Amino acid sequence: MFAALTGLGLSTAAGLNAYIPLLVVGVLANVTDAVKLPDGYAWLSNWGVLAVIAVLLLAEIVLDKVPAVDSVNDAIQTAVRPVSGGVVFSATNAAAELDHSTWMTEHPWVGWLLGIAVALAVHVLKATARPVINAGTAGVGAPVASTVEDAGSLGMSLIAVFVPILVVVVLVLLALLGWWTFRKVRRFRLHRSRRPAG
Repeated sequence: MFAALTGLGLSTAAGLNAYIPLLVVGVLANVTDAVKLPDGYAWLSNWGVLAVIAVLLLAEIVLDKVPAVDSVNDAIQTAVRPVSGGVVFSATNAAAELDHSTWMTEHPWVGWLLGIAVALAVHVLKATARPVINAGTAGVGAPVASTVEDAGSLGMSLIAVFVPILVVVVLVLLALLGWWTFRKVRRFRLHRSRRPAG
């Protein structure tokens, strides 16, 4: 149960920022006993790999805070964030330990699929909301939204590892935020389509 919540929480974090949960898992696997990487994922705790991820994270932090560039970055991240979600879900033993299921252990691709699906759903929500935030704030909201997303990704990653039961609460809040965002985006687009031309 807790392993599944950890995987879901880390996948959610990956939907906001692909690199933060990877760094959190890799660093914690090196310096604590909180994360034990299963066979095949030792590479994630390699300091060289973590250095590359850190460089990618710095680039992401800068690019995601520039209006218009953030939308291009989101388009690129449509492939990266779901893959990251699949990696962190599987790398934390969540897939193998999901309800102590032998079936899950024998079908590790299911863990990847769950991680990819969760990260993709969160990424789509983020990528849909960002242009509306940019347009509604003349671009001023981009760095603020990006900073909140980065902080959310880090917070969710740490919660997923250290207090996984809280992942349920965060996922419920995220679902409510998604519903609210969907309504706002729909209303914004409807308002723009009714605006007279010229």
